[in-house]
Amino acid sequence: MSAAGGAAAPALLVENVSHSYGSRQALAEVTLRVAPGRFTALLGLNGAGKTTLFSLITRLFDTRHGRISVEGYDIARAPGEALRRLGVVFQARTLDLDLTVMQNLQYHAALHGIGRGEARARARDVLREVDLLDRARDAARRLSGGQMRRVEIARALLHHPHLLVLDEPTVGLDVASKSVILAHVRRLVAERGVAVLWATHLLDEIAPSDDVVVLHRGRVVAAGDAAALVTQSGEADLRAAFSALTGPLPAEAAA
Repeated sequence: MSAAGGAAAPALLVENVSHSYGSRQALAEVTLRVAPGRFTALLGLNGAGKTTLFSLITRLFDTRHGRISVEGYDIARAPGEALRRLGVVFQARTLDLDLTVMQNLQYHAALHGIGRGEARARARDVLREVDLLDRARDAARRLSGGQMRRVEIARALLHHPHLLVLDEPTVGLDVASKSVILAHVRRLVAERGVAVLWATHLLDEIAPSDDVVVLHRGRVVAAGDAAALVTQSGEADLRAAFSALTGPLPAEAAA
């Protein structure tokens, strides 16, 4: 049950959010919503404002203009309730490389008030899901980049959040690792009903049925499911539609 009246509340609602770094405006009147149990891609070129928005959603930055809520709980007025429902995977690696995989997960669980015994049981469960239970005693620094990212996703799920937000989670990974991570997150949506906000600049990570929010130069320039955005644009595919909205694409995004 949420503060906004139950199941009807969006998993995430961002309303008229703006943010500036001194005189430079990074976000301007951004509004978007993530529906419960849906995979929503936040699509934008590097520098579009995706990471700034994630910093506001996760309260690394204070929201001074506009409102953000998770399942109806305002992150400024009820941060504890909002963040309890939120799992986060940041773009930068955040594991403690000198701790074991299990120690990393147990430390995170303690921050959420999960007792030691329960934390260990949950850690084993989430590591089994990402096929890394056999690495639980290994130091995090011994993992590959893709394995580290899978541990970070497992860690984000320890407290059973309803919403998972991931900021460019496949950056720097090889094709096989990207595929494994994307498939796992999509299973969370399909099988558990977890809502996902997946920030990316890579078009090949988006499926026709996904909800898409196009962020360009700090503004939302289009929103809707991917297939509808293509139809509305009158273009042949998502690549052409995105290019029409934002200008010519860099080679990496267009691949």
